[in-house]
Amino acid sequence: MKKLLYILITLTIILACASIGSPDGGRYDEQPPYVVATTPLDKSLRQSDVKKIRIAFNEYIKLENASEKVIVSPPQTEQPDLYVSGKKVIMTLFDTLQANTTYTIDFGDAILDNNESNPLGNYTYSFSTGDVIDTLELAGNVVSAENLEPVKGILVGLYRCDSVSDPGPDTLLATRRFERVSRTDGNGRFSIKGVAEGRYRVYALADMDGDYRFSQKSEMIGFDTATYVPYCAPDLRHDTIWRDSTHYEKIIHTPFMHFYPDNIVVRAFLEEGQAHYKLKQERPDPLKFTVYFTSPADSVPLVEGIGEDLAGRILTQPNPTNDTIVYWITDTALAYRDTLTIRMTYRETDTLNCLVPRTDTIDLVPRISRAKQVKELEKKVDDWVKTQEKRLKVYEKKLAKFHEQYPDSTYQRVEHIDTARVLCPLYHPVLDLTMKPSGNISPAENIRLTCPEPIDSIRLTHFKFQRQVDTLWVDEPFFLEHDSLNRCMMVFYAEWKPNGKYKLETDSMSLLTVYGNIVKPLKKDITVSSLDAYGSLFVHVRLPGADSVIVQLLDKSDKLLRERLCNERGDADFFYVQPGQYYIRCFIDSNGDGKWTTGEYATGRQPERMFYFPQPLTVRAKWEVDQDWAPLTIDEMKQKPAALIKQKEKKRSGSSAHERNVQRDQENKY
Repeated sequence: MKKLLYILITLTIILACASIGSPDGGRYDEQPPYVVATTPLDKSLRQSDVKKIRIAFNEYIKLENASEKVIVSPPQTEQPDLYVSGKKVIMTLFDTLQANTTYTIDFGDAILDNNESNPLGNYTYSFSTGDVIDTLELAGNVVSAENLEPVKGILVGLYRCDSVSDPGPDTLLATRRFERVSRTDGNGRFSIKGVAEGRYRVYALADMDGDYRFSQKSEMIGFDTATYVPYCAPDLRHDTIWRDSTHYEKIIHTPFMHFYPDNIVVRAFLEEGQAHYKLKQERPDPLKFTVYFTSPADSVPLVEGIGEDLAGRILTQPNPTNDTIVYWITDTALAYRDTLTIRMTYRETDTLNCLVPRTDTIDLVPRISRAKQVKELEKKVDDWVKTQEKRLKVYEKKLAKFHEQYPDSTYQRVEHIDTARVLCPLYHPVLDLTMKPSGNISPAENIRLTCPEPIDSIRLTHFKFQRQVDTLWVDEPFFLEHDSLNRCMMVFYAEWKPNGKYKLETDSMSLLTVYGNIVKPLKKDITVSSLDAYGSLFVHVRLPGADSVIVQLLDKSDKLLRERLCNERGDADFFYVQPGQYYIRCFIDSNGDGKWTTGEYATGRQPERMFYFPQPLTVRAKWEVDQDWAPLTIDEMKQKPAALIKQKEKKRSGSSAHERNVQRDQENKY
């Protein structure tokens, strides 16, 4: 047995050694490429005649989003030519170089190795046309002034200030190119390198036309009267080496040169009065057409007929900002034409950025013609009539049997197919009336009733509104009015009692649309939640010197739910708040118009200051939440909660080389 066992073990070993397996190719390369040579040398001096720059690497490389990530400072009038050739990056400059100037080419993380896409990361090449190369840096972040959202890909530039005092508003951004420039990354972070000693002002610009100037209102800008003096100082970077998840091995202290300031915050905004022009018009069906404009307006266009009067024949329904207007054609004789020709007069932005009147003649053709609508309707009616015919045949058989049993009966069939065709309900549409909110509502809510067509008349006598008192239903007073903008909507007002039960009933004649159609009867039960189902939120804002502060309640998607004007003590109260998690923000309403106002560069007006509370607030039923808030004591870049930030640095697709090596090591264990 021992000999047999020995033979079996030997054979097993021989077979295992003879088995053929495919090699896995070794570990993945985790190291990024590095520079081995540059022409001219990096940080070289007196390079006034440079036209072509070559940067060689230790391996084959590629560029990722070079047009967005690579930027030359000072900015170039004619964009340089940049391409990859094997292991080299080659850039050709076309502009005449400025004397005694430091030039920097910031590649960011655009350079990657060709195989594993390991990024080099924050690589900058520089040279000087003079005898000195400038090495100072400024850094910071650009956020949207309206919601503190990081702004990706916006230019950030410097202008030197000769005066130490606050220079005040000027026209630098509109008349001169940046002296130094950078671009924000996916987190809104910027770093301007190659800066000389001096005093500077910082600007942000979403350059739409490539001239590095603020030349049109559609360009987002950011400016400040503050000035900055760059400097540097030695510092230590502390890196912790962890033994496991709870114990560290050691802390490494690495000296480095820290450049200041590195916490500049630029609040970018779009000015009011964006370029205004007609974007498009569409007519989905014969009864209405919609006109879209590129920006809000203070008035609606004037619509006139060609050779005929349209007064009283078209109903105008604009949205709150007058940039989307729906026109209902109330005269069906006019609506059922194949083509409706109108003359529309509106204001449009000209080449001088001024609003001037413009008149267009527009031919409106419905996407579905009236003839096609009638044809489809007739087909539906024929199908309906065939169904009725089958039903009548069954009815006639039953009637014949009835007469056999009761021969003296005078009862006769009264339904006729021709009469059925005329009375077909498809010829007389009855519209659905919807109610929101429905079911449970809070004592502070109002109900909105919506009809698919504009409402012509409301007949209150056909509405029945009652509240349950013990076992009885008692009539309750109510008020109903048209929505101020939407003619298809009504607002239903009533005095809602907590924990009360109500019912609203309407019949088919309660409403009449502009086309003479009626609505289906509506019967809804309404329950008002008790006060115990809600919580309250009391916010106490401390902003010294602010006369008017508006606090806004937000949901988890940064959507505005409610807003309150603070009283003289800075308090804003929110009652009847559904249990859940909320966020708050506030802004200083400097002009007292009750809404956030953007800035204006020409007059030096900054956008109204917006603040976020950095933590979510949890509201529970029957709880009162009191929150003190001093916005000026919180770092501006730490205010907006991470859960609300939508603009975040995108991760590279696929797993990194390090992650794949970890996975390979795990697989090779077995």
